[in-house]
Amino acid sequence: MGNLCFIFNDVREEAHLFYTEAVIDRRTFFALPALSLLACSRRRTSPGFRGYAFVANEESKSIAAVDLEAMAVARHIPLDAAPISVITALKRPFVYALSGGTGTVYEISLDRLNASNKAPIGSNAIGMKMAADESALYVLTRDPRALISVDAMTLKVGFKIALPAEPVEFALAPDQTTAAVSFKNGVRLIDLPSRTVRNPAGMGDFGAVRFLADSSMLIAADRGARRLSMYDVATSQLIAHLPLAVRPDYLCFNADGGQLFVTGDGADAVAVVFPYRTPEVAETLLVGHSPGPMAASNAYLFVASPTAGDVSILEIGSRKLVAVLSVGSDPGFIAVTPDDQYALVLNRQSGDVSVLRIATITKNRDRRAALLTVIPVGSRPVSAAVRAV
Repeated sequence: MGNLCFIFNDVREEAHLFYTEAVIDRRTFFALPALSLLACSRRRTSPGFRGYAFVANEESKSIAAVDLEAMAVARHIPLDAAPISVITALKRPFVYALSGGTGTVYEISLDRLNASNKAPIGSNAIGMKMAADESALYVLTRDPRALISVDAMTLKVGFKIALPAEPVEFALAPDQTTAAVSFKNGVRLIDLPSRTVRNPAGMGDFGAVRFLADSSMLIAADRGARRLSMYDVATSQLIAHLPLAVRPDYLCFNADGGQLFVTGDGADAVAVVFPYRTPEVAETLLVGHSPGPMAASNAYLFVASPTAGDVSILEIGSRKLVAVLSVGSDPGFIAVTPDDQYALVLNRQSGDVSVLRIATITKNRDRRAALLTVIPVGSRPVSAAVRAV
């Protein structure tokens, strides 16, 4: 890394980074106090988001707390294992990170920006989600093959539900009565109050699973058959199969849940699905090169192309391509701030977060979008959660 300088544009009042000859390494840069970076900043004409983006750095074994007002890392929070995901509570001042290899859940204090508690849950953890009322965390593990409930306040295990095969992914229904777990040979619904695993709802090579907002229907991505399978939650009965032009590797709802976007292997495209009433594939849109992870704001869908190092931006209302923006090396995760002000793109290979101010996206024939800044955060950032303060 070279000399770090901030060039200030008097018209836009935004900070931009550039690098010259290599005289400072990455480790030295991360050791710089956050206040020294803030001292270089200039007051912005528009207020930023008051809060943090907590970024899980897998190879750095750390969480970077990015101050979204200052647009700088406020603190690097070291962990003793590699985090694979991070989620945030809204009612309590904590953020939670999960280590995949050790299956450890870490509690991170919002006011002190440190790891205040931790608990080993199970080896080879796959994912973690929070119950809608924030009373519990649910962790999916391969060793043991189980869905595990963890008390969010104490991090003590509440119960474990044994699974019949090695799981792939899971989802929680918003009404907190049902979970869904996918396997390479099927998908099953789980009654959480009775802790009962139902018979397979369908057979196939399943990946991502999602519930509708009213908890009435499960959408399961059958990767082997390249289709979405819809199941009635109450009865586990099949509602419909929707064949797709792409393998359903990634799923993303828009803000109101009325549209589901699907990307994956097979085509440089996004499939647009209407999941309510009679489910149907509304349209397949050509987007980017090997599009993958997505995130949606109120107006736009952001689609990352990891191999191309860019993000395609679609206007959700018109389903038209607005812009394609170069962001960094291997973008693999996108988060949108709760106020719909910024889109944060995590670049795994370059170890930084590209920040896009959503209000600057133009919908005219210029089709422009510009990065506000790029923030180095650590080695291989893979997940992020945003929390207002």
